[in-house]
Amino acid sequence: MFWKIVGGLLLAWVAFMVIGAAVGFLVKAVFWIAVIGGGVFLGAAAYGAIKSDKRKQLKP
Repeated sequence: MFWKIVGGLLLAWVAFMVIGAAVGFLVKAVFWIAVIGGGVFLGAAAYGAIKSDKRKQLKP
């Protein structure tokens, strides 16, 4: 009976380690995708602001 409990705890620990590693990888991947997407967005916004036609700007 003791070894069944130890085996169950060991199995649960390994399962949590695998799930934690997978979730950690996904969080890191989503973070870097967001960082790259934000950089692309800021670059596109800056390019559009620099290349915009002066006649399209609002006059006060």
